[in-house]
Amino acid sequence: MSRVSKVGKSQTTGAVRAALDRMAEQRGNVPNMFRIVAHRPELLTTMLAHFAEVMKDTTVPVRLKELLAVQTSLANSCAY
Repeated sequence: MSRVSKVGKSQTTGAVRAALDRMAEQRGNVPNMFRIVAHRPELLTTMLAHFAEVMKDTTVPVRLKELLAVQTSLANSCAY
């Protein structure tokens, strides 16, 4: 099976590094899906904007959204 490598902090510069640093500061870590998409900075920018919009604290609290993501992962037998 082919695998796409995860981008490490030492492999990033400029806007990509700043974006991943912000995420690490806000969440305490950088989820692998963002580290993989970091191979394509233009996609990372779009993905981060989408993620920020979805995870806003609106009528559904952020904590519940996170719990739903974990439960969906478990229901589909995949690691979160």
